[in-house]
Parts: sequence; C-alpha cells; structure tokens
Amino acid sequence: MTKASEPLEMSMNDATDKSLDRDCTTLSRHVLQQLQSFSPDAQDLSALMNRIALAGKLVARRLSRAGLMEGVLGFTGEVNVQGESVKKMDVYANDVFISVFKQSGLVCRLASEEMDEPYYIPENCPIGRYTLLYDPIDGSSNTDTNLSLGSIFAIRQQEGDDSDGQAKDLLTNGRKQIAAGYILYGPSTMLVYSIGKGVHSFTLDPSLGEFILTEENIRIPNHSPIYSVNEGNFWQWEESYREYIRYVHRTEGYTSRYSGAMVSDIHRILLQGGVFIYPGTIQKPEGKLRLLYESAPLAFLMEQAGGRATTGLVDILDVVPTKLHQRTPLIIGSKEDVAKVESFIQNGH
Repeated sequence: MTKASEPLEMSMNDATDKSLDRDCTTLSRHVLQQLQSFSPDAQDLSALMNRIALAGKLVARRLSRAGLMEGVLGFTGEVNVQGESVKKMDVYANDVFISVFKQSGLVCRLASEEMDEPYYIPENCPIGRYTLLYDPIDGSSNTDTNLSLGSIFAIRQQEGDDSDGQAKDLLTNGRKQIAAGYILYGPSTMLVYSIGKGVHSFTLDPSLGEFILTEENIRIPNHSPIYSVNEGNFWQWEESYREYIRYVHRTEGYTSRYSGAMVSDIHRILLQGGVFIYPGTIQKPEGKLRLLYESAPLAFLMEQAGGRATTGLVDILDVVPTKLHQRTPLIIGSKEDVAKVESFIQNGH
C-alpha cells in the first residue's frame, strides 16, 4: 500500500509546488525572469513596472470606494486639452501616476492626455532616463455608473538631453516603446503588459496586495466573430466603414460587443479574438483616440500577442506623430479580422 501511494503523494507535491510558484510570481519578479538578467537596465524596468502596479492599486482602491465617498464622482467643471469635460477621477488618477513616479528616481518626464505639456520631475532628470506616457482613466464616461474602466501606459527611453523641454524625441513611431500595457478595473483588477517578449496578465490579490501572474504568453486567435464598435456613429463614418458594418449584419455568426470603455473591449478581444474599431468621422478623419497614450501602447501589446493594429492604411506602430496629442483612427485585433476591415477601406469590399 505504501508503494501505491507514493506516486499520488508525488503528484500532489508537484501540484502544490506549481501552485506556490504561481502564487509567488509577482510582476516585478516576472519582468526580471523575462529579461533573464539582474542588470541595471533590467532592475530599472522591473522597478518601473512596480511603480505602475502601485498606481493601479491606488486607483483601484479609490474606485472601489467611489460610491461611498463624497467628491469622488462627477465632473470638475473644467475642460482638458482635448476639449473634453474632466471627471474628478481623471484628475485623481493623473495625480496618482505623477506622485508615484516622483518617487521612482527613474522617470524624468510624464506625458498624459490630461496635461497640455509633459510633466517634468527635475530631481529625477539628472539620472532618470525614462518617460511614462499614459491615459490615467480610459472610459471615464463609465465612472459614475460602476462599469469597467482602465488605465493605459507605455514606457520609452529618453533620447538626447531634451534641453529645450519640448520632448521632441517622443515624436517617433511606436516601435520605440520598450514596454506597454493596461490596467483593467473590473470585478477584479488586472494588469496586462509586454516588454517585447510576449503578453502576460496579472490579477491583483487584495489579501497579498500584489499582482500575481494569471496567464503567460497570451495569444490572440487569428479569427473570431466578435466586432466592437460604437454603431451609434454609423452615419458619421466614411462609406467604407458603413459597408463593413452592413457586411457583418448580413453575415451569419457575427456578434457585437461594445462597452464604451476601450480597455475592457480590448481585453475581451485579446482573449477571445475579433476586432475593435474606432474610426475617424467624415468631419474629423483623424479620429478621437490619442496615438501616444492609447493607440500605440495597445498596438504594441496586440502585435506581441500575434494580432495587428492599423489606421486602415498604415500599421499604428509605424505612424510618426507630429505633436504629442495627435489622434488616429484605430482598427485592432485578430489578424484576419483586421485584414477584413482593411479590405473594405482599401478596396471597398
């Protein structure tokens, strides 16, 4: 009997070891494992991801209490550089990222869609070689209705000394990003990131206060019947987009999923496949999404997962901005589904 039980005990011990190893794989540890190095650069990147995780924890905590606290929800009465009404959570989340990275010693500049100009941290600039670009709260229209929200981020290495304070080195294509990802504030808080070595997801364990590895090397399916787009804007689009929507309406099997929070929709597409579309309009062909803070980071992530991201004419990661707050249309998701939308834009069918 003893011999018969040994394989079972070994199996249980192996399962326990794997479970413990998974529970111990924190975000900062995972970055070092990905880089297979404890070099200064690897430690810097691990520390930067740890700071992003801290910002995510602070924002998640605030959101979890939002309905119970005064002065958290609603509008500030101000308008940001994009001409959009500012929500109180936008301001709070933006301030969180600034405060967290002031203490990093590594980041000299932060650029956000909520700020007209980059925010410089003079005390970090002598040694800080990195810039954080971010959208502090994506989908803020969902804030007051307790729906999913997100934060989007990208890390770039500073090029040159930026002596004129114009951050012109940020006006380069998205392939210069060294890391990108998003934080999803939903039923659980998740962080998904890539440093150019695949896409990996982490879930915040409130009992540990740590983001714990959930899934490594996420791969998006090549095709899925899901499409995500705000069809309320149908008559504002170019005819090519309208033709694509007519195509999916008359083709059996397609299903529409759109929440109004891009991070939530992109997360679904990443895991289940399909395509997310945010076109420009006839009056504003440049679209609404910001290239540096939204489109390029998500495109970096999607390409690492085996998907694609394009304006319909050029890959998002090849677009070179001429200004910090440049906007762009976005078609992102499974390769086959992105190609199908492209075929309507480029060929009319």
